[in-house]
Amino acid sequence: MAAAALCRSAAVARTLVSLNVSKTNWLKWNNLQHWRALKEINLIGGCRRAAFLLSLPTFSYLGFEAYQRVHGGTSVVLALEREEVLEQADYLYSCAETEKLYQLLIQYKDSENAEFLWRLARASRDLSQMSDVATDQKKKLTYEAFEYVKKALEKDEGCFAAHKWYAICLSDLGDFEGVKVKIGNSYIIKEHLERAIELNPKDATSIHILGHWCFAFAELPWYQRKVAAVIFASPPTATYEEALAFFLKAEGVDPDFYSKNLLMLGKTYMAMNDKESALLWLTKATKYPPHTQEDKEVHKEAVDLLKKLG
Repeated sequence: MAAAALCRSAAVARTLVSLNVSKTNWLKWNNLQHWRALKEINLIGGCRRAAFLLSLPTFSYLGFEAYQRVHGGTSVVLALEREEVLEQADYLYSCAETEKLYQLLIQYKDSENAEFLWRLARASRDLSQMSDVATDQKKKLTYEAFEYVKKALEKDEGCFAAHKWYAICLSDLGDFEGVKVKIGNSYIIKEHLERAIELNPKDATSIHILGHWCFAFAELPWYQRKVAAVIFASPPTATYEEALAFFLKAEGVDPDFYSKNLLMLGKTYMAMNDKESALLWLTKATKYPPHTQEDKEVHKEAVDLLKKLG
């Protein structure tokens, strides 16, 4: 597979003769192919090489002169750059390289492309959640994330990921603006999650978050219910049964996709007094491989809950 990837330049070279390719475009195309090939070679070895991959030199210039004679142009450069950066961004995200991902995407903060903007919002938000980030910086990143994703939606209302991260980032604002604002935004958050699922029914994360929304309102403390009653003529309500349906649906779409979904299934069954099912899902949560800090926190909470269940 890696050898085939490294040979793609030869296969595509004949096609490029018919395009308007400048030296800059050729180098960008080579960068993209080199990065893809080395990703395939190194992927099994883990994500430690992510930063190394981003700094590799290009392929040799061999063959460029053959294309230099073709009249110059920039017809492919933007598409190549966009594809390359988005591939790098998604790879870094899969490796939980949050700081490197943020540094990569912040260069595109003025982009008009929703695909860059919602990813930057996600990176900003993830960076704000890191334990070593100071409170003032956390707040700054949280508000920046919301601005980026708001712009992403303005550029492309049909982008499911923009709706999903809009809901998440809007919810985060409530951590700084209080319970009243958080509850006041609840219907908007739900609407964006439902729109994300409508646009992409196979996105397990959006389904999970909607389940979390239902769980939160099912267990809403009495004093927060009073706040909700003041804000809305018909305050948001939900049941554990509704939350369970979404968590199970998310698991059906993508089994074991997220440690938190396993934990929430266990907690929901606990809330419904179904001890046997709670034990099943909490045990699964403890066996989930801990890739991130959140996975470790989920593991600890699942272990503590299992002790309570006896």
